[in-house]
Amino acid sequence: MDGQKSSPVGTGSELMQHLSPVWTHGTDILVDHAEGAYLYATNGRRYLDFTCGIGVTNTGHCHPRVVAAIQEQAGKIIHAQANIVYHQPMLRLVEELLPVVPAGLDSFFFSNSGAEAVEAAVKLAKHATRRTNVIVFKGSFHGRTHLTMAMTTSKTTYRLNYQPLVPGVFVAPFPYAYAAEGSLRMNKEAVSRYALDELARLFKSQSAPEETACVVIEPVLGEGGYVVPPPGFLAELAAMCREKGVLLVADEIQTGFGRTGTFFAVEHEQVIPDVLIMAKGIASGLPLSGIVTRPDLAARWVPGTHGGTYGGNAIACAAATATVQVMKSERLPENAARMGAVLMAGLQRLQSQHPVIGDVRGLGLMIGVEFTRDGQPDARAAKSAQKNCLEAGLMLLTCGTYDNVLRWIPPLIINEGHVQEALDIFSNALNYT
Repeated sequence: MDGQKSSPVGTGSELMQHLSPVWTHGTDILVDHAEGAYLYATNGRRYLDFTCGIGVTNTGHCHPRVVAAIQEQAGKIIHAQANIVYHQPMLRLVEELLPVVPAGLDSFFFSNSGAEAVEAAVKLAKHATRRTNVIVFKGSFHGRTHLTMAMTTSKTTYRLNYQPLVPGVFVAPFPYAYAAEGSLRMNKEAVSRYALDELARLFKSQSAPEETACVVIEPVLGEGGYVVPPPGFLAELAAMCREKGVLLVADEIQTGFGRTGTFFAVEHEQVIPDVLIMAKGIASGLPLSGIVTRPDLAARWVPGTHGGTYGGNAIACAAATATVQVMKSERLPENAARMGAVLMAGLQRLQSQHPVIGDVRGLGLMIGVEFTRDGQPDARAAKSAQKNCLEAGLMLLTCGTYDNVLRWIPPLIINEGHVQEALDIFSNALNYT
């Protein structure tokens, strides 16, 4: 028709040119379908997916029970806006989550993405405390909105040319033991003590407790390098927050839903945060996120001061309910702990054979392999190993401030065969790194 553009017609690669270049792309694979631990490209090539959609498809790709729940709900109601009506999928999801979230947290708010959930947690903290400031940790990643960019310190890329950002965000050191052992000559206990002491100093020098709404922490750093804090750190942090009357917010977007071998990573130290943030693995790939908090804090959140059109979508909630049920019935957190130990042992064996691997660390199936050379981060080696693995059919991602960490985040359904397949590919890839 005159005056109208014709629809673009062409191959997949031609149509890709119409997508915004702001997206980075780790591969040029055009995927056709996926099942379990594998992705299948349109050319028929199969890939062992140890990226998990960046920690999302914890139940594997297209788990039959999740697919069935989505299909059934799509025939009932697709969108039921939470300000207007209640819908059964959201209530059923709450029923499934109540037994697995930390004790005493029982008031839920649902959003669509991790960044939205972080925004919700901070807004709640500010309302509940009537305070303005937020403390985060070095190496953090909390999202890409203007507020969550201000809270993100893992890479300058995420903040490039967007400043000035939201004020009132202060940064404390995270106890990154491997980096400290190499540069500061501190062991794990010393680096944990240093981080806590510096946080105490921050309360004295930059943001007093009476003006600090919350401390937000990832129980394991995600984009910052898959860094596990030394044992005892989270418990001492929680005690400090209680002492100073500051809310503790656990960002479990990447660590939650079985990833670290427990439903939530705070369970490793029996820490109960004031607010817990969840996303990624909650709905096996559908856009859903949420926070859960104590009822006394939720009661201070003024009605109408936060919301969202699509938050708690009916189909996403149905998928999430099925996801949690699968995790319970198939004991996926326990499998993550078992397979994580097998994978960790295999990676440590390779570390002993390849000096370029400086550190292997993690919890459950959230494992980082850090590449260093002459004591310095070696991003080239990490990227080379990633590329070699991809060519051999194993998909991995990098992370860390210097992009020198390969992260291992397979679906939680994997077995020893999958682990051995991945280790064999990685071992061969290292020979050409």
